[in-house]
Amino acid sequence: MEINPYEKIWIGITIAAVIFMLAAITLASFGLGASLPGAAGSVDPRILVQQPPFNTPGLFQLSQGKYQAIMIASAWAFNPNTMRVPVGSEITFKVTSRDVTHGMLIEGTNVNLMILPGQIAEATHKFNKAGTYLFVCHEYCGTGHQTMSGKIIVTP
Repeated sequence: MEINPYEKIWIGITIAAVIFMLAAITLASFGLGASLPGAAGSVDPRILVQQPPFNTPGLFQLSQGKYQAIMIASAWAFNPNTMRVPVGSEITFKVTSRDVTHGMLIEGTNVNLMILPGQIAEATHKFNKAGTYLFVCHEYCGTGHQTMSGKIIVTP
C-alpha cells in the first residue's frame, strides 16, 4: 500500500509531537520534583485519638527550620487549623481522617492530599515566602464542607 507524501509528513509531525510531549512531562516531573503522595501508614480510625502520634495533634519543631504537623481531619474541621512558622521552614504534614474521605489543598503550594479514614497521608513543603497560606478540604464531606479550612501563617 502506498502512502501519500502529505500523509507521511503529518504522520511524522504527529509522532514528533507525541515524543516531545512525553519528554516534556518526564523532564517537568523530575526537574520540578513532582511526586505522587502515597499512604505513609495506617491507623484504626475508631481509636484514633488514643494512638500516637494522633493522640496529640499539633505542630512540633523537630530541629531548626524543620517541623512536623500531626493533623486530624473530621467533619468539618482540621485539628489544628492554624499554624505559625518562620519563613524558610519545612513542614512535614501527617494527616488522617476520623470519619469520611477528606482532602487537603494548601493554596500557593503543590501540597494536595487525599485523606482517607484508616490511612496516613504525608507530604512535605518548604515555605520560602512570608504570608498566610489557606488550606481547604477539596473533597465533599457533608453539609458543613464549605467551612472546613485552616491557615498556615509564615512570618518573616
